[in-house]
Amino acid sequence: METKKKTLKISFSTQKGGVGKSTMTTLLASVLHYRLGFNVLVFDCDFPQHSLTNMRERDKKTIMQNDYHKKLAMKQFQTINKKAYPIIKSKAENALEMASEYVSQSAVAPDVIFFDLPGTANTKGVLTTLKMMDFIFSPITADRLVVESTLGFTKAFLGLPQTDEGNPEQEM
Repeated sequence: METKKKTLKISFSTQKGGVGKSTMTTLLASVLHYRLGFNVLVFDCDFPQHSLTNMRERDKKTIMQNDYHKKLAMKQFQTINKKAYPIIKSKAENALEMASEYVSQSAVAPDVIFFDLPGTANTKGVLTTLKMMDFIFSPITADRLVVESTLGFTKAFLGLPQTDEGNPEQEM
């Protein structure tokens, strides 16, 4: 009997910007991929800034312009025998479909897919995407406004009706 592993879908999500969603996504994705050996995929859905995609492009450019950094990068990837994990730019409304397509076409299925979403539920596709997550973490800062906003968002999100429809994304 062949067992199929399930790809975990994780998002750091709150209604407040600047509390560390993208930072936490990057840190956890990097630890899982580079230190623990998991296959990781990141969807940068934080339109319009797409900070993770822009950071990756900036880092690649910096590495390619400096021989010392090229050697360090080469050594790192040879040591761990892995390439950098992919970061795919997407809008929240298309992220699940794009993730499903990526997984179906990938030679090695990701163990974990992170979705870096915008800091507002008013963005098209955010709530639909969040409903499909296996885990949602809400980073907060020690600020009354942030805590109240996060608790309000969590309460509203948990109050949404359950969806019973069969989605192909659930098979990831």
